[in-house]
Amino acid sequence: GPGAFGQPPGGPNWAPVPAPPSAGRGGPGLGALAIIGLLIALVAGGLGAGIVALGTGTRDGDGGSVSLGSGNDNAPVQNRPPDSVAGVAQRVLPSVVMIRVSGTNGEDAAGTGFIVNDGYIITNNHVVSGLGAGASIRVVFNDKSSLPATVKGTDPSSDVAVIKPSGSHALPPLALGDSDKLAVGDPVIAIGSPLGLQGSVTTGIVSSLNRAVPTRGEGGGESTVMNAIQTDAAINPGNSGGPLVDAKGRVIGMNTAILTGGADQQGSIGLGFAIPVNQAKRVAEDIINTGTAKQAKLGVLPDPQWQGGGAKIMSQPVQGTAPVTKGGAADRAGIKAGDVITKIDNRPIENASDLIATIRSKAPGNVIKVSYLPGGKGQEKTVDVTLTSG
Repeated sequence: GPGAFGQPPGGPNWAPVPAPPSAGRGGPGLGALAIIGLLIALVAGGLGAGIVALGTGTRDGDGGSVSLGSGNDNAPVQNRPPDSVAGVAQRVLPSVVMIRVSGTNGEDAAGTGFIVNDGYIITNNHVVSGLGAGASIRVVFNDKSSLPATVKGTDPSSDVAVIKPSGSHALPPLALGDSDKLAVGDPVIAIGSPLGLQGSVTTGIVSSLNRAVPTRGEGGGESTVMNAIQTDAAINPGNSGGPLVDAKGRVIGMNTAILTGGADQQGSIGLGFAIPVNQAKRVAEDIINTGTAKQAKLGVLPDPQWQGGGAKIMSQPVQGTAPVTKGGAADRAGIKAGDVITKIDNRPIENASDLIATIRSKAPGNVIKVSYLPGGKGQEKTVDVTLTSG
């Protein structure tokens, strides 16, 4: 299928949000703790110097005492306005979990998930499959209680997985929004467990929509191309599978990938990517109801080397696979080898990756409008295409 095409060599360092380094179950590794300790020491030293200076600057040797005031230590945490970031976090946090995965070789990994109807938890495939078959999974809730969990099903091609805790909990499911109604500039909130720091909340905006993001599979596994929401909300190792929510606390995406600065810079540089919730929901419902997920197929092989704009269908078979699948969706609509697809539903298609990501965001049976140049030239044609299932 077309999933093997569209990731240009030597491009940006796209990658799934990796698992935190293996360092026990209590949070960040010793290196991270050492750095945090150093920072705390420096800040504490600065504050101490400031307090001493304040004390010596306001006392005149009279032997009196200085009071810096006091807060109300017994005051309960106050509820925040429901439409504030704090108000949204208070509602959403109880339904976000940390997922700890222990491999048979002693390795540990961690990610995030969120609770949906009937107690199921949605997360990324690379969170639960990264340590291979036989790994054990444990879900840690926001109150630090935990339950073992089993994998209901996974779909590596969309990087979506569904797990189910082995036991009962009364935590509410998160409300799911409509990712098709997002606009660039909308405020968003990311919640997860970066580096094992459970319940971390970061904010940002929708930076871009329909961003074709090729990602490498865990452990050399299957690569995929997401039709992603781009955000500048900080996303780091451990955030994978966590919710990206809107200003009302509705899930509009699942945090999945980051663009890193290379091997020496694996943290957030303000370029994070989330699977749109409409796609994640469709795949998760397929997994829950049937055990597997069906993917939409256009039935073409786009040329990853084509640089002329749009997505050109290969002119010749590739490893025995025809450029246009006989009897497939494109073939039935009259699209042929060598044609250049320029738009899907009137949205311009930039290249092969963009075409693959756009089709993967659709559902089997969807009717889409495909605009194309026959043979890559001449008058543009637009046809209705009913996507098949594969």
